[in-house]
Amino acid sequence: MSKKFRLQGLTVYSFESIDPSQCSASAHPQKHDSTTAFSIQDTTEDTKNTVTVSEIATRHLRRLKNSASDYLGKQVSAAVITVPTDFTDAQKAALTEAAKNAGIDVLQYISEPIAALMANDRKNVEKPVDKTVVVADLGGTRSDVAVVSIKGGMYSVLATAHDYNLGGNKLDEVLMEHFAKEFMKKNKTDPRENERSLAKLRLESEAVKKALSLGNSAGFNCESLADGIDFSSTINRSRYELQAGKVFGSFIRFIESAVEKANLDLLDIDEILLSGGTAHTPRIASNLQTHFPETTTIIAPSTSSNTVNPSELTVRGAALQAGLIEGFSHEDVEQSTHPALTVTPHLKEAIGFVVGSENFKPVIPAETPLPVRRTLQFTNSGDSQGVLIRFCEGTREIKVTKPEPKSNSNKPTAANGDDADDEDFSDDDEEEEDIREKVFKVGTILGELALKDAKKGSKIQVQIQISADLELQVSAMEMGAGKPGVKGVVPGSAQTNGTH
Repeated sequence: MSKKFRLQGLTVYSFESIDPSQCSASAHPQKHDSTTAFSIQDTTEDTKNTVTVSEIATRHLRRLKNSASDYLGKQVSAAVITVPTDFTDAQKAALTEAAKNAGIDVLQYISEPIAALMANDRKNVEKPVDKTVVVADLGGTRSDVAVVSIKGGMYSVLATAHDYNLGGNKLDEVLMEHFAKEFMKKNKTDPRENERSLAKLRLESEAVKKALSLGNSAGFNCESLADGIDFSSTINRSRYELQAGKVFGSFIRFIESAVEKANLDLLDIDEILLSGGTAHTPRIASNLQTHFPETTTIIAPSTSSNTVNPSELTVRGAALQAGLIEGFSHEDVEQSTHPALTVTPHLKEAIGFVVGSENFKPVIPAETPLPVRRTLQFTNSGDSQGVLIRFCEGTREIKVTKPEPKSNSNKPTAANGDDADDEDFSDDDEEEEDIREKVFKVGTILGELALKDAKKGSKIQVQIQISADLELQVSAMEMGAGKPGVKGVVPGSAQTNGTH
């Protein structure tokens, strides 16, 4: 059983440290003994009950457990739970206690972006691909972004960003504002001034938002919206996207800020995986396609028909993880997830080689966990006297090329020899954007190997292996020549800037 959820205040922190703004859309927190609680009416009686956050969490988990048990036809007693990347140990301890009270044994906690990637990359388990992915979890009330480096099937979180006030509810508010104004054009009443009317307006606006994610237009229909007046209206997707332009821009800037936090460029991002309910909005994916380079793949329902439902990504990942560890004891899981095993050194710079005057060839990219071994082949373009291979570090840089100015030689002229009106050719005079591309700059030279009598046009195989203590082992051989290759070892102390 798996389920993604967040509960504000599920910690042992003091009440004064709780930010009540995150609960503004529902009940308001209040101090209760040494914890946070809410006053809610959860029975048929008119009196309200005071319920702590821990009790709410227990209720929620118990309901999930019962639903899963009814669906499976057998009792569910354990679960893998996904949590945000900023979830603290105190919050995990409190959630574990709430799960225990609900009759659930927590097998493991995994972070939401890693769970989403596990579900999305399930088809590439046999042949993992090295890539850098941005996982944008766009929820209803908050958004989280993680920049994850995947090297050799291992996930490394490079940077995270959290916005507790940016979510799908901001898009709801845009539609609420639109329909409230439409209602006020025909009536003197503002439906936002009455709590019941506001709740109806919010609920129907959310339904319209979901409908606009699937179709080009949607209808708003609410019985007795305010003062007993029924209200119906329609809105098309173009108008909705125009009015919500600032909100869509906030999502783009938020994702871009996480990339900058990881000290990466937009060209370094291979994929953007959209997760969460708000990821169904087509405009967010199309804006990302426009903002990021063409080499970046946007994974969302509007860009691919076989994409996993964004609302189910993290829970599917948790289910996959539960299937992997269900046969292990708690002690085995704890030992395998201990920091001594999971916190490994990573390469700070790419490691590769240079042959003659050719460009740097990266073999092991930056942020690769150690130990690692990679192999690459290249064609000998030099003479047959030998090949000198220099192994070195490579620093990624962004090369910006200014586009060449357009020539005016083909510009038509009028009958009197003067240039025709510029207005007729304004579309051709638009300034082209700079061309940006990734290039590598050779850094520290780590060692050299020489292959004698290597034939021109022959295939040369190079292998680089780096141990956890930074010892570098390199080898090179001419394929099909029947001659032994050459090997070399560089002690770890020789690499002064190899890892971090």
